[in-house]
Amino acid sequence: MQGGGMGGRGFGMGRKLGSGDLQLLILKLLDEKSRYGYEIIKELDERSKGFYVPSPGMVYPALTYLEELGHATVAVDGARKLYSITEAGKAHLEKNLSAADALLAQFDRVGERMDRVRRALDAEESGEESDHERRGPRELHRAWRDLKIALADKWHSSREEQQRIAAILAKAAAELIGK
Repeated sequence: MQGGGMGGRGFGMGRKLGSGDLQLLILKLLDEKSRYGYEIIKELDERSKGFYVPSPGMVYPALTYLEELGHATVAVDGARKLYSITEAGKAHLEKNLSAADALLAQFDRVGERMDRVRRALDAEESGEESDHERRGPRELHRAWRDLKIALADKWHSSREEQQRIAAILAKAAAELIGK
């Protein structure tokens, strides 16, 4: 497969998933079960908890490329196409299984972080903050309020903008916890 991937560096903040990495993730998902293109998009969205949602313009060319390589087959089902992994695709996945597993593990980690942020924002909104949180430094409260206002202003923005914002928040969270 062609490069353009993370090359072992990980799914970093502000980085796009490279085509080779996306193809590898698709093979991993197809190894679990045959899927339609939209199911692949939905599965990656769910596994990353909304942090990474590939566009159809990324997924369908990747599927076509996997088919051209002989790593996937397609069965026409009415107006839809059902994709399955081939033996050659399984062999390629087996050679790159640790990379595929690492990518999915990163999706899980980023997704969990995003869930924590969402829970924290929900708790703040519903007034469920603790006494300790209410007594925190004024600067943190001001920053928290400004963040909530900024997020509210961007809540219905484009998917790309939401992904950019999620990357900024994930990077900020990583810096705060020292990772």
